Amino acid sequence: MPCTGRAPRLYSAVLGPARRPAGVGRLSPGEDEGRCSQWSRGAPAAPRVPVLPPSMGLTWKQRVFTALLGAAAVSGLTALLLVLVGTMNVLLPPDTKFGIVFDAGSSHTSLFVYQWPANKENDTGIVSQALACQAEGPGISSYASDPARVGESLQGCLEEALALIPKAKHHETPMFLGATAGMRLLSRKNRSQAEDVFAAVSRALGQSPVDFRGAELLTGQDEGAFGWITINYILGLLVKYSFSGEWIRPLEETLVGALDMGGASTQITFVPGGPILDKTAQATFRLYGADHTVYTHSYLCFGRDQALSRVLAELVQASTGLLIRHPCYHSGYRGTLALASLYESPCAPAAPPDLSQNLTVEGTGNPGACVEALRKLFNFSSCDGREDCAFAGVYQPPVQGQFYAFSNFYYTFNFLNLTSKPSLSGANATIWEFCLRPWKLVEASAPPGQDRWLRDYCASGLYILTLLVEGYGFSEETWGGIEFRQQAGGADIGWTLGYMLNLTNLIPAEAPAQGWAQSFGVWAAGVVFVVLTLAATLGAVAVQVFWLQD
Repeated sequence: MPCTGRAPRLYSAVLGPARRPAGVGRLSPGEDEGRCSQWSRGAPAAPRVPVLPPSMGLTWKQRVFTALLGAAAVSGLTALLLVLVGTMNVLLPPDTKFGIVFDAGSSHTSLFVYQWPANKENDTGIVSQALACQAEGPGISSYASDPARVGESLQGCLEEALALIPKAKHHETPMFLGATAGMRLLSRKNRSQAEDVFAAVSRALGQSPVDFRGAELLTGQDEGAFGWITINYILGLLVKYSFSGEWIRPLEETLVGALDMGGASTQITFVPGGPILDKTAQATFRLYGADHTVYTHSYLCFGRDQALSRVLAELVQASTGLLIRHPCYHSGYRGTLALASLYESPCAPAAPPDLSQNLTVEGTGNPGACVEALRKLFNFSSCDGREDCAFAGVYQPPVQGQFYAFSNFYYTFNFLNLTSKPSLSGANATIWEFCLRPWKLVEASAPPGQDRWLRDYCASGLYILTLLVEGYGFSEETWGGIEFRQQAGGADIGWTLGYMLNLTNLIPAEAPAQGWAQSFGVWAAGVVFVVLTLAATLGAVAVQVFWLQD
């Protein structure tokens, strides 16, 4: 039976029906019939490979696009994890606070601006000096007869302080005025006048935009104790910053004593080697988490100006006329002054009945006689036989350790070129040699700006030697422990810095502001992955917009 089914014909894609390859013969009738019978019986043909349309597969361009999107997703996720996991809570740098202190001394008034971080170390601010300014005119006690003028004398320095401190901090900046021996003497002489001066100061300073906390009269003990705090702080002996980045307190054995001399009083403060037997001469305070106890005493009327005025007044009383021969003034010096000016202070001896006359003073340049006149001020005999007594019956433990002498101690010895720590005998010889110089030679060799004090440097130098050696008890062995300095650590030495340090115990500390931070390695890795994310995203966008559309 003939085969009715046909095997599929082979076609060439171009030439039509394909030719039979060479060497391949036709099927025999039997083979053809058998093959036909297979087709006719419906036997399965050889499987055919399907041809898919182009839209059902990814081209290599599409693969690039997909890879870039995946890389962007992975990098972005990694950066997010680094931000969330590697971030820690940290304290931001503290804000800066400011404080203003007026030092109203007997001869002049100075203003100091201090600054410290808002978060305090053991309840006491780490304070540094930002400004020092000397006000115009004399001390505020000199305005007793015209208190309205005292405010004007302070305005110049106050304006400098306000220009330094940011305006946003004016309302929170505390300002204080502390008056010392000059106002202590005025209060003793005329309490009503002293109160009028303080009232005028308060009215003037109370109008400023800062937080004026008031004007007060410091006791001599406070003045000495605050001076001790100042010098030990700026020398890094109360607290200092270690190499490990921590604030540490040095050993108490390293603390130094303070010797202060103003125009009307002088103070000595130090940590003695044993207990302080007279508790009225003891000061205790807490700084940087530690308690300190010091011996301190203030001698009113023993400041440089008052002491030298008292010497002249004693010479007047010992004279029978109005011509005074002064052993502490250089030979050849001659000057005049009103007799009444010697008796204005409560420190002066009893005044003669007629104060309307003028005195003529001639110098003799006799340092030996000058020392004898100075010794009469001290009343050394009241301490005979007592090792724990300075003069005038005042209790004082033996001096020990290193001391810093400032204010008029420094000004006098700096003029005499004695601040380079000469021996006691060397300092004494230098001062005697200066006192023996004729006045004309002293005038000719004096540096500019010294005319006001030039005649008094001889007396002042001998007075300091007498006070330190015969009064406080320094010897040739302990003399070398005295440093005559005006500044240390970039700050003026005086009571005002110690006053501000003590007051910062009372000024509340701010809680440090908090923020978020990362270690440098985590931050760097995060930046790298962010950059990779951006690069991959931009690459994917470029492929989508430009390449795939082509």
